[in-house]
Amino acid sequence: MRALLVTAPGGPGGFAVTELPDPRPAPDEVVVRVTACGLCGTDMHLLGGELPAARYPLVPGHELTGEIVAVGEAVTARRPGERVAVDPNMPCGACHYCRIGRGNLCADYTAIGVTRAGGFAELVAVPERCCYVLPEDLSEAAAGLVEPLSCAVHGLNRLPRRPGEHYLIYGAGTMGLMMAALVRTAGAASVSVVDLNEERLAFAESFGVDAAVTDAGKLGRTPGFEVVVDATGVVAAIEDGLGRVRRGGTFLQFGVADPARSASFSPYRVYHHEIDIIGSMAVHHSFQPAIDLLAGGLALDPLVSDVYGLDGFGEAVARFRAGTGRKIHLAPQKG
Repeated sequence: MRALLVTAPGGPGGFAVTELPDPRPAPDEVVVRVTACGLCGTDMHLLGGELPAARYPLVPGHELTGEIVAVGEAVTARRPGERVAVDPNMPCGACHYCRIGRGNLCADYTAIGVTRAGGFAELVAVPERCCYVLPEDLSEAAAGLVEPLSCAVHGLNRLPRRPGEHYLIYGAGTMGLMMAALVRTAGAASVSVVDLNEERLAFAESFGVDAAVTDAGKLGRTPGFEVVVDATGVVAAIEDGLGRVRRGGTFLQFGVADPARSASFSPYRVYHHEIDIIGSMAVHHSFQPAIDLLAGGLALDPLVSDVYGLDGFGEAVARFRAGTGRKIHLAPQKG
C-alpha cells in the first residue's frame, strides 16, 4: 500500500510517500480502506517533532474515515463493507482517570496516528472498538469531519449551555466555526468570532455567525459575553478573551496552546466576578453524538475547502501553515 511516512521530524523533507506492507488485523482489529483523513494542528506538531508521545517513523492521520475491508478472527460486531469513522483515542482502561470515567485524561494514552500508524495511508488497522458505523447517505466531507466535531461536542458539553446567552469565539478556523455551529444548536442568542485572517472572517459571515471581526473591541459589547471560547491557543487571544467574560460568565480553553507559554489574568477578577475557567481535552463519549448531529442535518460540508491525494501532502501542509482555506482532507485513494 502507499502511505505518507514521517521519518525525520523537525526538519525539511522529513516525510515521503512510500510503499509499506498492507496491514493485517490482529484478532480484535479491522482493516479500513481510508477514503478521507483530515489534516490537523496535531499533525503539524508531529512533523515538527513536538509531541513526546509520538514514535517515529510514523504514518500520521487521526481524523479518518473509510470502509472496512478485513476483520480479525475475534471481531464480532463489525464486518467488511461497512463505512465507518474511527475514534483514534485509545485510553488504557486501567489508570486512575480511566477508572473514574475520564478516559480522555488517560495517564497511559495512545492514539491512532500519534503512537501507532494512522490514516494518511491507503489502509490502516484499527481496533474494532474504535469504529463507528456511518449512515449510508452521509457525505464524504461530513464523514471526514466526525473526529474534529466530536472534539467540539465535548467542548460544548463542558459549557453550562444556558439558552439566550451571547458567545464570543476566538478563531474562525474549522474548530472555531464548528463551535459556533454547535452553540447555535444550544440556544445562543448571538455568536461572534474574532480572527486576524480576513479570508476566514468573510467565510465566517457566510457561515452564519452574527459578527466576524479582527478586534473584539469593535463589537461594542461593554458588559462582556456570557461565554468566551478560545479556539486558537494563542496567548494574546486568550488574555484578551479572559478580559471579555461577563460577570458570572465562563471562559473555555478549547485551543491547543504552546505548553511552554503562560497567560496573564487577574485572579481577583475571577474571584470577584465569579468567572468559571474550563478546559476541554480531545474526545469524551462524543463520537456517536457527532455522527448523530451530522446525520440529523448539521451542515458542515462547506468547512472542507481542499482535498489532496497523498502526493499533494507537501502542498497541503504549506496551505495549512499559510492559513488559507479551511479544513483540508487527504484522500489516500486519490491519484
